[in-house]
Amino acid sequence: MISSLPIKHRLLIGALSGIVAVMLLIPSEQASASRTTETSELEVGKRYSIDIPLVEEKIAAEQLATLPHEDNSLEWVTVDVKKGDILSTIFRKAKLDQAAMQEVLELGKPVKTLTRIFPGEQIEFGLDNQGKLQEIRYPINNLKTLRVQRTADGKFAAQELLKEVETRTEVVSGVVNGSFWNAGLEAGLTEAQMLTLANNIFSYDIDFGLDIKAGDSFSVIFETRYADGQFVGNGNILAAQFKNEGQVYQAVRHKDGAYYKPDGKGTKQAFLRAPVAFQYVSSNFNPRRLHPVLKKVKPHNGVDYVAAVGTPIMAAGDGKVIASTRNAVNGNYVFIKHKNNIVTKYLHLSKRDVKQGENVKQGQVIGRLGATGRVTGAHLHYEFVVGGVHRNPRTVKLPQVDALSTSERIAFVNQAKQLIAQMQNHERITVAAAE
Repeated sequence: MISSLPIKHRLLIGALSGIVAVMLLIPSEQASASRTTETSELEVGKRYSIDIPLVEEKIAAEQLATLPHEDNSLEWVTVDVKKGDILSTIFRKAKLDQAAMQEVLELGKPVKTLTRIFPGEQIEFGLDNQGKLQEIRYPINNLKTLRVQRTADGKFAAQELLKEVETRTEVVSGVVNGSFWNAGLEAGLTEAQMLTLANNIFSYDIDFGLDIKAGDSFSVIFETRYADGQFVGNGNILAAQFKNEGQVYQAVRHKDGAYYKPDGKGTKQAFLRAPVAFQYVSSNFNPRRLHPVLKKVKPHNGVDYVAAVGTPIMAAGDGKVIASTRNAVNGNYVFIKHKNNIVTKYLHLSKRDVKQGENVKQGQVIGRLGATGRVTGAHLHYEFVVGGVHRNPRTVKLPQVDALSTSERIAFVNQAKQLIAQMQNHERITVAAAE
């Protein structure tokens, strides 16, 4: 006991204890640095986690079957699947007979995945003290595990177990120097995310095939999903911003799965800007164009989109087919009448998939791209006519649809402000670092 020591020793121990206590209260160099690190030290193209409580979530517990704790009463044997292994091979390696395997396979569809095993995978076998099979665990992927367990009646039962998934949020920003595709990959976006931006979120405002210029910038906030602390994949894009030639476009995801502008107005418009996934534009809208076949000045009242023959052509908006036929000049063609005295025209199709009088929805396939009629190559000639006057399909102001109700808009706008602020701050840092 300290109290039995001589007074000099007790005083020395007391002094040393005081010194240790002070040292514990002084923050380390690393800890101090972490508290004073400025956002300006962020690296270009690096992903950073951000704190957005409004959009962070966990998958509901009732949707998950938590993986069981290890049964210590069993002896566990792990078998690595090698090239050429089949299930019977795996059972032999685990020193189990074929009768045990057949007993498991009698479960049918619930254990079918065991018959499709691949090299590099592992299967765990739980054996009792007599070496009899009691349980099988097979990781199907990084989230799902097949569990086959012997029940009280001595028979097997199978279930799929899911790991609890935590959803976090990340933000990336980038500046376009060459192509948006390269800039997106460099910033940390996946191919799927870039396609979502181009073909869904901003498809009504930006032509990613033609409008993207050097100096354009973007920021994206998206979900990232983790199980047991390990990254398992990306989730939804929560918000995005794109600056194209000085014009800023912003979109935020609502709980209904659709994207809206920060004020709650819809990003979706009544018409697609381009009704086909094209490779390039061979001829723009031009009232004074020299016709390539007739060799004389003749108005080009539409846009020619080049793509492979057979590429689906979509209805640019909801409407009614007023013509679906063929002639020598237009080839196979479809005309659709829409609200507000608007007509869209689709020429030179290889195939027509709709009939006159049929009602169509935006995005519905109405035909296939071709080279019929008076043409020099395969393309879609697309026209946009308002009140009998041809307008440039690429620049005409398109009517918008969808907007959040007043009751939903207030909460949405508040959430959108936080997301937009996060993106803008991160983008300022990225742009500054790139200069």
